[in-house]
Amino acid sequence: MSLETDLRRALRGEVRFDAGSRALYATDASNYRQVPIGVMLPRDTDDVLAAVEVCRRHGAPLLGRGAGTSLAGQACNVAVVLDFTRHLNRILEVDPERRIARVEPGVVLDDLRREAGRHGLTFGPDPATHAWCTLGGMIGNNSCGAHSLTTGRTSDNVEELDILTYGGLRLRVGATSEDEIDRLIRTGGRRGEIFGALRGLRDRCANLIRERFPAMPRRVSGYNLDELLPERGFHVARSLAGTEGTCVTFLEATVRLLPVPRSRTLLVLGYPDVFAAADHVMELLEAGPLGLEGMDRFLVENDFTRHSYREVLAGLPPGGAWLLAEFESAETARRLAARLPGALVIEDLKGQAAVWSVREAAVGTTSRDPRLGDAWPGWEDAAVPPARLSSYLREFQALLGRFGYGAALYGHFGEGCLHARINFDLASPDGVKRYRAFLEEAADLVASHGGSLSGEHGDGQGRAELLPRMFGEELCRAFRDFKTIWDPDGRMNPGKVVNPLPLDADLRMRTPLIEPDLSHCVGVGRCRRESGGVMCPSWQVTREEKHSTRGRARLLFEMLSGEVITDGWRSKEVHEALDLCLSCKGCKSDCPAGVDMAAYKAEFLYRYYQGRRRPNHAYAVGLIHRWSRLASLAPGLANLLGKTDAVRRLAGIDPRRTLPAFAPRTFRSWFAHHKGQKGPEVLLWPDTFTNHFQPKIGIAAVRVLESAGFRVTLPRSGLCCGRPLYDVGMLDLARRQGQEILDALPEGVPMIGLEPSCVAVFRDELGGAVRMLTLAELLGETPPLQSPILVQPHCHHHAVMGLEADRRLLGANARFLEGCCGMAGGFGFSHYDVSMACAERVLLPAIREASPEAILLADGFSCREQILQATGRRALHLAELLTSHP
Repeated sequence: MSLETDLRRALRGEVRFDAGSRALYATDASNYRQVPIGVMLPRDTDDVLAAVEVCRRHGAPLLGRGAGTSLAGQACNVAVVLDFTRHLNRILEVDPERRIARVEPGVVLDDLRREAGRHGLTFGPDPATHAWCTLGGMIGNNSCGAHSLTTGRTSDNVEELDILTYGGLRLRVGATSEDEIDRLIRTGGRRGEIFGALRGLRDRCANLIRERFPAMPRRVSGYNLDELLPERGFHVARSLAGTEGTCVTFLEATVRLLPVPRSRTLLVLGYPDVFAAADHVMELLEAGPLGLEGMDRFLVENDFTRHSYREVLAGLPPGGAWLLAEFESAETARRLAARLPGALVIEDLKGQAAVWSVREAAVGTTSRDPRLGDAWPGWEDAAVPPARLSSYLREFQALLGRFGYGAALYGHFGEGCLHARINFDLASPDGVKRYRAFLEEAADLVASHGGSLSGEHGDGQGRAELLPRMFGEELCRAFRDFKTIWDPDGRMNPGKVVNPLPLDADLRMRTPLIEPDLSHCVGVGRCRRESGGVMCPSWQVTREEKHSTRGRARLLFEMLSGEVITDGWRSKEVHEALDLCLSCKGCKSDCPAGVDMAAYKAEFLYRYYQGRRRPNHAYAVGLIHRWSRLASLAPGLANLLGKTDAVRRLAGIDPRRTLPAFAPRTFRSWFAHHKGQKGPEVLLWPDTFTNHFQPKIGIAAVRVLESAGFRVTLPRSGLCCGRPLYDVGMLDLARRQGQEILDALPEGVPMIGLEPSCVAVFRDELGGAVRMLTLAELLGETPPLQSPILVQPHCHHHAVMGLEADRRLLGANARFLEGCCGMAGGFGFSHYDVSMACAERVLLPAIREASPEAILLADGFSCREQILQATGRRALHLAELLTSHP
């Protein structure tokens, strides 16, 4: 029988050997791509035991995987992938007395921190991916983060591990006394054999380990053989941390918890350049910060950061680089600030979080900076002793210059760890040769400073080949011996860390360019976070990789590559993954790499259905402007027909949905009889939804604009921005309508849109050729409203226009929700269950908890419709709010 058949029989969890699943897991956040044999999502520990036993019988390699954000290629391989994130994600115990927690490998770090926080505790290491990275992945990579200056690496916070060898031995390991080692060896069997071999390796290499392991906080490269030394307690669990899945499978971890600092104050210091910032590191370390980060101005001068963090950037001290020093004592921060020019002290936690968010977005923003072109990991996180950082940084910059490379420089300066996305040429043979030569020289440079090739992200395939330059051949042989003790068959994540594949093999190339460019995704995984922003609502509901922005981007990548997904633009795997994309555009603003999955979906559907009939629902939604004009001739009859089962089935409407009713009289009809006033002209865009379904919003907008002194006019009849056409991929018709708009609109007249999705078309799809403002952008500030306001922003408003104007206009009494309503135009009418699950994440609980006098505000037609159908409450448009509360 086949491996796949045996796995399906043995496991209760999902076993996936299809092309789409293999494509989804073919890469991580690194430069590497290796298509797996298959993917398993084990339901529980028994499933893992069964999976390993089946793979052992078939001799199949194994790879355990968390969030898949590894940057050195350690989370992709030609192996059977065990994805622990779907089911093995429970926090088994939090013991506040002993300050420990027991977790399954798929537990997300922020979930553990949230639970531990109830007891005033936290897990110390906190990488920038804390909202979606898993404890199993952190242990495998020996992750660190911004506060490991005081909390240590992940390995320093591991107490015990429940592990499984490829040979089928399950054991719990931790610190081990010499007497216990003697006892285990006497007991015999495979367990005794392992402990005897480990002690033999320790005794043989102890002096070499003491001599050659760098004495520095961020030594992440290599195996932690130093943890086997007597003075370290022969800590087997910590020796396995950082082995990147090459030795054993983690089933459960017992980790140390630390007290949450009583308070935090952030000191931001500006410097002329990043070298001057590095010069000041040792002086700041003397003050005892909790964390000390550095970043240069190049890092923040990109479109994503400028758009998403403009208010934060405006408040930073002047300069070409900054240090971010966090202290538990506000007095310490203030005392330092008093003697340092241009210092900024931030004591409120919200302000601190805003500054940290700029730093955390760096991996994605530096990957698609147009000043660099395509920037890649590869020499991403080398570390040196902090006292050597300044000189290393200058020599590293000179090395970049010799090779003609550019990079944004940032990192954990307090621990000597430097991050740098570099514009390597990985597409041409000469570029790859230059890439290898650079890495070899960079490794020698780090070794000359007593540093570590990896200070955070691990060795994987990207640095493993260079380890002898840091450790020497004898210690590298010891690393191989360590792996062999645990994995004599070499089946655990082969080719990584030891016995490595070449660092310039299996490189992931960019896809052939099409419009839109599908090569943006760098695998950061921010789309896998469960709260905050809008992206990615369907993943938050299904927790399926193929329904994340990253997963969809990877499927498109593989479709264009043509190796695994071979049917191109007719791919059923890609179509299935995009079917649950809400086209919310949340990724356009929330993804640091600027992935715009709504645009990619439109392009795919356009090509997928060329020469083919689309589903009825696509015609019902995409051509709504035509149906609405037809319905306006007899709206009463249209509403009656819309209630019949036959029409609803024909249109692909879920029977649990109610179709919105057409208004008896359109907004244009009302306006034709309206007597305007004199004043500066403003053109009001009568979108399909305002004109045909809710004309009272258009009427309210006219009154608001006229009370502000404007003369309101409308464009000629028959124009439509085509928003629904983009959603269903009818791009030829959408583009024709867009050109009609550009030809018909007068020049120099301000234009106002009421429906956010329509405004977004003008600002995004039409490239801003015609400037359209929202009502809030035109009006600016108004007298503050006293009533509490609960605001559900339309996703396109959040992603394209931003909410700054609305926040200013509505004032402090407005609470802006973060999360998609789930209706998303026509999506919620055909995908009811996913739509309602999206709404239940943020929107509907917030409405149920809101006070009866709270005003519900939603400018988006689909948002208002979701609220009405789910709660029976009617949300106002901003225009209605302003007319009812002048």
